[in-house]
Formats: sequence, structure tokens, C-alpha cells
Amino acid sequence: MSERSIGLLGDRKKARLDELAQASASDRGGISLARDALRRLRRNPVAVVGAVIVGLFVLVALFAPLIAPHDPVQRFDELTKGLTVDTIPGASSGFPFGSDPLGRDFLSRMIYGARQTLFVGVLATLIGLALGVLIGAIAGAFGGWVDVVLMRLTDVMLALPSLLLAITLVAMASRSSQWTVIFAVAIVSVPIFARLLRGSMLAQRESDHVLAARALGVKERNIVLRHMLPNSLTAVIVQATLTFAVAILDAAALSFLGLGDPDINRAEWGLMLGVDGQRYFEVRPELAYYPALAIIVVALGFTLLGEAMREAIDPKNRR
Repeated sequence: MSERSIGLLGDRKKARLDELAQASASDRGGISLARDALRRLRRNPVAVVGAVIVGLFVLVALFAPLIAPHDPVQRFDELTKGLTVDTIPGASSGFPFGSDPLGRDFLSRMIYGARQTLFVGVLATLIGLALGVLIGAIAGAFGGWVDVVLMRLTDVMLALPSLLLAITLVAMASRSSQWTVIFAVAIVSVPIFARLLRGSMLAQRESDHVLAARALGVKERNIVLRHMLPNSLTAVIVQATLTFAVAILDAAALSFLGLGDPDINRAEWGLMLGVDGQRYFEVRPELAYYPALAIIVVALGFTLLGEAMREAIDPKNRR
């Protein structure tokens, strides 16, 4: 190769390097993980469908007093006069979903049932998340015998079916109530969060930034709280969305089995499905269809959104 060719090749490389340097200088920064995940969620039709379902459910629950046409515990004369042993009034003027077995507006009770379902699901998920993060953080931070003891306890809990464990916990209470259902569903989700966070933190223990922090003499407590724990919470938060769907199903199952809140005036989809829907299914099957469909759709919405979030955040799960 001649000296002129070498010179031209060098000039081309220099020009290319100058272009890259100029592009780098004009670049205001790369796309963050959160922004990239949000962009993927917007382009994912599954995530959009899940977000729409979840958004509508939350709006109905929050604004139930404004949306519901009637008081959910009020009995109406125009409905009670049509009640017989074999007849429950259906849709009529002012009552699109008809009556429940006590002469109350069924549509209003369905709307208020969304608020009760949201309350039970959110509180149970948050309690389970807090306890699971605490156990998983301790096991992942200390390791050794502490990790062995805590993980064996979670293995025992995971060995039992979640619904069977929840039924056992509720049955141990002296009196079933709304709070016994919340705590039973929360305890069932604790080992899921604990094992997930513990695995993430164990992976963080050998990462470069943690080893560098130890080499610089940073205290172990600061390493756990400032480096390991924040970088391990992403997968746990995504799992919370999926666990919310399971919490709704478990709470509804407990109420359906008669282990939930015994207050018949409280509008809750699982209770409506179990008490009214099952007892009067042959008389008016809509009393079972509506709450069952609501439970299925809401649980499906959270599942779709959670799976889409998992794919958007974790590169290994992306299609």
C-alpha cells in the first residue's frame, strides 16, 4: 500500500473519529432504564390493555360515591315489593342491574365492591411486600446461618398451596373479619417477595460496584442500604403488580367460602358471589355472573400489566 493510500485511510479514520466526538459532545445523555421501560410499555398492546383495565378499576373505586346511583345499603320499596321466594327483580327504570335478594340496588353494590376490593388488595399486597422485603433484605445482606433459617421458613410456607394456607390462617382466628382476610392474604405473599429480593441481593453482593465500595472501606450497612437494596427492588416492585391480582382472587375465594367479612351490608365482590350468587343462582344467575366477571377482568388487567412490566424492565424476558 502506498504512502498516499495510507494517508487517505488515516484522514478517513480521523474524520470518522471527529464525527463520533462531535455526536458525543452534542448528546445530552442516554435513555435511562425507566424511560426505556416506559417507551416499551407504550408500544406493547398487552400493557396498554392492562393499564386501561387497571385505570378504570381504580377510577371506579376512588369515585364510587359519585358514580353509584344509589346508596348500596338502602332498601327500595319498588324493589322489595317484587321480592318473593322464587323471584328477584331484574333490570328496571333507575336500576339497570336490578335488585339483590334484600331489595338493594345491585349496580351500586357492584360499584362500591370495586372500592372494597381495591382496599383489600392494596393493603394485603403492601403488608406482604413490607414483610417480604424485610426478610429478603436480612437474608441477602447477612447470608450464612441467618439466610439458611429464614429461607427454610419461607420454603415451608411455599410448600403449601397459597389458598390452603390462607384458609388455615383465617380459620385460626377467633372471629373472621375483613382484617383477618387482609392479613391472611398478606402472609401468603411474604415468601414470594422474600425469595425474590434475597436472590437479587445475592447477585448484587458480587457485583463490581459493591466490591468497589467494600474496597474503599464503605460500611456494610451503607453498602446494603445504598447499593444492594435499591438495585434489587425493581423486580420486587414488578412482582407486586402480579401479586395484587393473586390477592384479589384469594380474598374473593375466602369471602366465597364464608371466611371473609360477615357484614352483609358491606359490598364486596367475593361476598356477593358466595352469599347471593350461589344461594340464588337458579332464581337470578346474574347475581353470580356480574361479580365473577368483575373479579376475572380486574385480575386479568393486573396480570397483563405486570407481565408487560417484567418484559420491559428485564432484558432477558423481552420478546
